[in-house]
Amino acid sequence: MDINELNVKKEVKIVFMGTPEFSVPVLEGLIENYKVKAIVTQPDRLVGRKQILTPPPVKKVGLKHTILVLQPEKIKEHVDEIVSLRPDLIITCAYGQILPKEILDAPRLGCINVHASLLPRLRGGAPIHHAIIDGYKKTGVTIMHMSPRMDEGDIISQVEVEITDTDTASTLHDKLCIAGRDLLLQTLPSIIDGTASRTPQDSFNATYGFNITREEEQIHFDKTAREIYNQVRGLNSWPGAFTKLDGKIMKVWECYRTDNTFPTLLNGTITNIYSDGFGVKVSNGEVVFTVIQPEGKSKMKATDFINGLQNKESLIGMIFE
Repeated sequence: MDINELNVKKEVKIVFMGTPEFSVPVLEGLIENYKVKAIVTQPDRLVGRKQILTPPPVKKVGLKHTILVLQPEKIKEHVDEIVSLRPDLIITCAYGQILPKEILDAPRLGCINVHASLLPRLRGGAPIHHAIIDGYKKTGVTIMHMSPRMDEGDIISQVEVEITDTDTASTLHDKLCIAGRDLLLQTLPSIIDGTASRTPQDSFNATYGFNITREEEQIHFDKTAREIYNQVRGLNSWPGAFTKLDGKIMKVWECYRTDNTFPTLLNGTITNIYSDGFGVKVSNGEVVFTVIQPEGKSKMKATDFINGLQNKESLIGMIFE
């Protein structure tokens, strides 16, 4: 890197907006290469059973590097504060709030977003979960110009990431946040010098990955083994797929499919006890639950749950609600 390029990087004042772990590698890459003037993130929240007040992951990075951190509950009520920072560029990555037009119009280089999908596919707040749940074979990251409408801005650059058959939302998250960091650092020079491309999105081909609802967390056994397998992977490690047995919630963290069929059984019936878990009848076959979390207990191997029963065989024939 020559001295002129270094000076340009340090002269560009960036305001970063992000909140969760996904945003951390992106922010750290920016801090290493550019001048991050301020960080805007969500307020500290109560977390866990003990309701401990916890700062967002992005805030921890900001404090570590002694960067100004702002945490507005509603950003639309703090427009003047953000605009007064006079950023050259605003970069958002999983921030969690819609930016008012006054903020979008403020930076001379505009506002760009790092989004965890290949737009226009999977617009919305949970693209990583839905990429797996919906059976995508690949996804990726998009750098886009922001617009007033959610995830509809012009595309600047994209990179593809393969989804393997063993990926979970957690492993795919880790792949995508690194891909997002690298793509952003590759793309920023062209944004700064004004040569970045702008490709309007084809809204006709848009799909959506909205935030996960409680209904989407529940396993319905009239679905296929592949659909349930994808659902369990797509909700691991948060928030988790669940079902009910004998009136109590049971989360399912890991499972696999078999070729076994049980045409006379009702969907949701426990079919058998295996060396690594227990089988459940679904619309076209069977899934075997291997890692579960009974209500009020910690995550455990399904075999430990079975061994804790007084009568293991009584499990066979029970039906999930």
